[in-house]
Amino acid sequence: MKDDETADFPIVGIGASAGGLDAYKNLLRSLATDTGAAFVLVQHLDPNHESLMADLLARHTRMQVKQAEDDMHLERNTVYVIPPGKFLRLIDHGLFLDEPVTEKGIRLAVDYFFRSMAEVRGERSIGIVLSGTGSDGTLGIQEIKAAG
Repeated sequence: MKDDETADFPIVGIGASAGGLDAYKNLLRSLATDTGAAFVLVQHLDPNHESLMADLLARHTRMQVKQAEDDMHLERNTVYVIPPGKFLRLIDHGLFLDEPVTEKGIRLAVDYFFRSMAEVRGERSIGIVLSGTGSDGTLGIQEIKAAG
């Protein structure tokens, strides 16, 4: 597949709070493995601990599950998990890691990723918020909706 063809498939951004592991497991168990979309899971993780999220979630889907890396090319039918202590941004056909925008206080990692999805993929962006107590994801969902 040529790189210019990869921009045609949808990106599904899925946000959850730190307690969203069960929600992610349930969602992955119910998804078909051949949707043609890439799934990017953005969860609030403790930045001081290594994450086992990719390994834990891989047990609940036949799709490949990867921890996102800087300048990582997206593939269809693959699940990407945010690493701890980072923000994710979508540029063209890949994921890029950024340092968190705020040093203290609320970090809106879901909004940050959703906004980049809306800008890059427009109507081929899907945003889902599974759990949370705050408003992270709300503004990003609005931008996805505005983009089509």
